[in-house]
Amino acid sequence: MESSISAADLSFFASLVSSGSLSRAARELNVTTAAVSRRLSQMEARLKVSLLNRTTRRMSLTAEGETVLKHARSILAQFTDLQRELGASEKEPSGLLRVNATLGFGRSHIAPIVSEFAKKFPQVEVRLQLSADPPPLAEDAFDVCIRFGQPPDARVIARKLADNRRVLCASPAYLAQHGEPLSPADLAKHQVISIRQGEEAYGVLRLSSKASKSKDTVQAIKTRGALTTNDGSVAVAWALAGHGIVLRAEWDVRSHLQRGKLIQVLPKFHAPDADIYAITLPQSHNTARVREFVQTVQRNLLGALK
Repeated sequence: MESSISAADLSFFASLVSSGSLSRAARELNVTTAAVSRRLSQMEARLKVSLLNRTTRRMSLTAEGETVLKHARSILAQFTDLQRELGASEKEPSGLLRVNATLGFGRSHIAPIVSEFAKKFPQVEVRLQLSADPPPLAEDAFDVCIRFGQPPDARVIARKLADNRRVLCASPAYLAQHGEPLSPADLAKHQVISIRQGEEAYGVLRLSSKASKSKDTVQAIKTRGALTTNDGSVAVAWALAGHGIVLRAEWDVRSHLQRGKLIQVLPKFHAPDADIYAITLPQSHNTARVREFVQTVQRNLLGALK
């Protein structure tokens, strides 16, 4: 075959078959059924065979699918055994560690942690790449990716590092001129500073009442605004300058809130949390350098983001 498939592809396929249907797999992976179907179609295109007979409710393995599944389970089991042996034999972290993080958070929080880690483990060569658009998680380009929100991808391992509650806020000058929104629907009448990152919905805020735990109470509000950026620090600066309302992590605007430079709006409502995760691949997450780095990041963030 002209194109090969990876261990990550095999892990995805095994997980998909275990789920029993495309729609159930989509729910478990927290993605759309179309996304699961597209991923499967890409595998089939590379292998040039049909792996599943499928509908949204039922699916069955083709003969070729049976063969792929058998080898996938065998290969994944060997990966697990290999990781266990390598993890047991590697006592001190060493070798190359490839880390990816978003621009603003990576610069302000991850880079200092890398500095501390490098001093403690000089045998590890760390390559930190900061990017506005995160790379595909399942590609073997990085050993650790720091992300906001749990990834909808069963092919990777996600470890929660810290909570990340977000709040809506604006400057006193903006609120004095435009008034304070009293309900989520009022946001449609305000200038909302948008932060466009990755595949997150653009120009839409999802809010729910803190008094309700039901997902049915989530309100999606289409917002408008003259300013958009892919950098959170820029968005906060614009909010401080009175350009509109911004949704930011509480730890990022806490000092401004405490000093009265920003004022929280709609405090009885909250946006979905975007907790901070370390994303690793199955083939590397058990190495000493990855384990130690993830633990170092978690320890530092728990103290820094309080």
